[in-house]
Amino acid sequence: MPTLHNITFLNPGFFLLLGIIPLLAFRYFYQRKKRYASFQMSSLEAFGGQSSLRGTLRALLPLLRLLALTAFIVAMARPQATLKEEEVTAEGIDIMLVTDISSSMLAKDFKPDRLEASKKVATEFIEKRKYDRVGLTVFAGEAFTQCPLTTDHSVINQFLSELKCGILEDGTAIGLGLAAAVNRLKESESKSKIVILLTDGENNAGDYVKPLTAAEIAKELGVKVYTIGVGTIGRAYAPIGRRGDGEYVFGFVQVRIDEKLLREIAEMTGAKYFRATDTESLEAIYEEINQFEKTKIEVTTVKRYSEEFYPWLWLGLILLGIELLLRYTLLKTIF
Repeated sequence: MPTLHNITFLNPGFFLLLGIIPLLAFRYFYQRKKRYASFQMSSLEAFGGQSSLRGTLRALLPLLRLLALTAFIVAMARPQATLKEEEVTAEGIDIMLVTDISSSMLAKDFKPDRLEASKKVATEFIEKRKYDRVGLTVFAGEAFTQCPLTTDHSVINQFLSELKCGILEDGTAIGLGLAAAVNRLKESESKSKIVILLTDGENNAGDYVKPLTAAEIAKELGVKVYTIGVGTIGRAYAPIGRRGDGEYVFGFVQVRIDEKLLREIAEMTGAKYFRATDTESLEAIYEEINQFEKTKIEVTTVKRYSEEFYPWLWLGLILLGIELLLRYTLLKTIF
């Protein structure tokens, strides 16, 4: 539906003719007395409070003609609605998110905890990657792909929102998590393939796939692995055990992240290692990665125009028709 902001006029010069409208109105009302007969009376008391509907309507006839003329002028200016069509050609990036869901991700040095903060920031990151395919791999003592690569970001966000600790054997199998993600990317035909690996600990499980072995495979396949270590410097209030009913027992523990390993994985694959000590720094890290990995987008804009002068033309004809019909029928005069 056309709106004022997308209306243009092909012949705007015709709007200069609008200047004659007030001149015609002045001419009509100035010469009105000369057009109608009049006679003098000693008193008009007998006619007090009397008004003629016919006379009032007849006085409005010139207004109808002026409005009709205005509509014709707008029609001659040729209003057109500009309709834009965009053809987007996007060379997207394939992105696998690899998220640690070991029990230590429940540590309270992030609000409300490391896992929830990581999920929130990852969701915001995905929203900015409009044309990219995104997948999700999770790991603890073992690993599996929660969601394969997809452009349906509502699906990946749903899987992210449902992530929780305790669904896998506890531990930190960085090598397994990275290998599972790289396996999903090996068949990808995208020119750009990246992994964002987030963990808060040291590799202590899944020894049959070493982290550096998985990184070497990623390098051979042209996959860049950005690594993120999450956790405060020093001690954090984190799970130290689990009761029989499944509830976690919390206490203060030393934060241990194998930064040397994570840095080596990132540098080996041509990416970068980051350390996040709070939610704000984690947000900044994802924003930096977002700036590093730009999606190539080509947009071709096609403009179409639709003629909008017909309503004005019909309006003018209708107003003029009403004016002529009233003037020569109901409001006809003998002079």
